Amino acid sequence: MKICLPEMTGKRVLLHACCAPCCASIIKRLSDSGFEVTVFFYNPNVYPREEYAKRKQEVIRYAGKNRIFFVDGDYDPDRWFEWTKGYDESPERGERCGLCFDMRLKKTAAYAAENGFQVFTSSLGISRWKDFDQVTRSGKKAASLFPGTIYCDINWRKDGGIELMSRITHEEKFYRQDYCGCLYSLENYKQKAQNLNHGKVFPPASSIL
Repeated sequence: MKICLPEMTGKRVLLHACCAPCCASIIKRLSDSGFEVTVFFYNPNVYPREEYAKRKQEVIRYAGKNRIFFVDGDYDPDRWFEWTKGYDESPERGERCGLCFDMRLKKTAAYAAENGFQVFTSSLGISRWKDFDQVTRSGKKAASLFPGTIYCDINWRKDGGIELMSRITHEEKFYRQDYCGCLYSLENYKQKAQNLNHGKVFPPASSIL
């Protein structure tokens, strides 16, 4: 389905990408609709560093294959831990997630403003792990801080988005993570796996993306 962004005055879109499985279908849908996509990878929440490297490399691989420009937003986990300090016990989709989205999308909006992108969006909301409305609030808040930028709040899950994401993920044989990204989500995943490890296997990411 063709994507229409009526508020735009140009064709350039900055896409904040959290991982290859989540961003690939959005890249395809935007590109197929005639937009010039630039991928912005800024995810200081991802832990540990080796996990971050795996996710980034998969995005680079897909972007390169499709001739999409890739921007590395740098990895500053210490700043992320400071930003979310005091919210260690916050549940998934809770206040910590909101702060995390605020940080990442503010950085994305700043890059958009500095580099002539009117519209930016994010792959964060496509994951079933995440609250789409929570991501959208952070995106719009970020855009409000940088006049001239607009956060595109399309629900990328709809209109076949989930099915396309699954198909591309399998075709590309993407690395698929088993937790959202941060240390706390990793600990939560390990705890659930331990609780369910009585002759059972904890469901892999492919079943809940």
